[in-house]
Amino acid sequence: MSLGCPKALVDSERILTRLRSEGYSTAADYQDADVVVVNTCGFIDSARDESLAAIGEALAENGRVIVTGCLGATPDVIMARHAKVLSITGPHQYDAVMNAIHEAVPPPETPFLNLVPARAVKLTPSHYSYLKISEGCNNRCSFCIIPQLRGRLVSRPIADVLNEAEQLVETGTRELLVISQDTSAYGADIRYAKSAWRGREIPARVTELCKALAELGVWVRLHYIYPYPHVDELLQLMQDGRLLPYLDVPFQHASDKVLKAMRRPAAEARTLDRIIAWRKQVPDLTIRSTFIVGFPGETDADFEFLLEWLEAAELDRVGCFRYEAIDGATANALPGAVADEVKEERWHRLMAAQQTISARRLREKTGKVIRVIIDEIGDAGGVGRSTGDAPEIDGKVYVRGGSLAVGQITEARVLRSGPYDLWAEAI
Repeated sequence: MSLGCPKALVDSERILTRLRSEGYSTAADYQDADVVVVNTCGFIDSARDESLAAIGEALAENGRVIVTGCLGATPDVIMARHAKVLSITGPHQYDAVMNAIHEAVPPPETPFLNLVPARAVKLTPSHYSYLKISEGCNNRCSFCIIPQLRGRLVSRPIADVLNEAEQLVETGTRELLVISQDTSAYGADIRYAKSAWRGREIPARVTELCKALAELGVWVRLHYIYPYPHVDELLQLMQDGRLLPYLDVPFQHASDKVLKAMRRPAAEARTLDRIIAWRKQVPDLTIRSTFIVGFPGETDADFEFLLEWLEAAELDRVGCFRYEAIDGATANALPGAVADEVKEERWHRLMAAQQTISARRLREKTGKVIRVIIDEIGDAGGVGRSTGDAPEIDGKVYVRGGSLAVGQITEARVLRSGPYDLWAEAI
């Protein structure tokens, strides 16, 4: 059972690959399984509750449960509710998980470990893949406990990342979604160390990584980009068509006072000016972001400023969270707690305002020709995504006409739009 974000999904794929390589197979239901592995999320209270409920269900239905993932970094929380689990490990502790599985269910006698690549099992459709470039995070945002759960930044050697990407493309991937906790910081912990790929030395730096990935001839989409100065270099790659014109930037707020209380990196950057400059350079750029309302000390004036900022920034895609006090987060000690009913009211106002902005942005695409990657085929045609849509979190494009297939990248003319989705005709 895999819960949580795409980074956890990649961890699950790696565990499944090792299981498959050692001769294990997966069961379709609890009754046919010798053991259940639950890869948990523990970022916010609702995610913890979901993970604890999943563990409880697995115990009730099967009885033999191994727990891993982010919630596993706080084993006391799990043991307080579910003392009968067989083993608890934290995130990306693959060897420890495998050892626990070996103890619970000894492996078959004839493994073929050397015949299986590093990541042969995928939990996403065959035509797109998440490419995790680092673990952990060096930021110390006051509302976040990711560094406590996943540790400090640990970047993968760039040759390892590129070899994995090459392997994914060779097996059918048409879109690579680059993920980490802080993609902009990739390589900082290893001093941007060079490694060899395709006969040349390449530094472990996000710009050079994107240039190399562009050589593979597939869509490359970046997630979790903090607006450090060198991000401007990526815009040139987008302008040249080597990188999808898409930036996922977790701004979290617009008020300097709130950003300082959040201890956000790049909080002092003139982000609105940079967004305007980015769009001048890449007119079809899609920017998505997330925000928190009801953070301790957020006043009515701070919230109104955020709404004004959103109207000026005209972000294409926005997600919003009501602030939750997370065990271990330093923001819990901040003064000025915001009442739940105020958080709720602000959340509804922000989402309503953003829906208007999103609908306006999408209306501008009517009549234009866009590129679409097809995710599924339905009765009325293809369902896919534009260059401005990441799977699961952004909108869809409903395409009629043409001879379409899953994984195909096609051109389509936009016929109409809604607040989040587009309807188009293949050309």
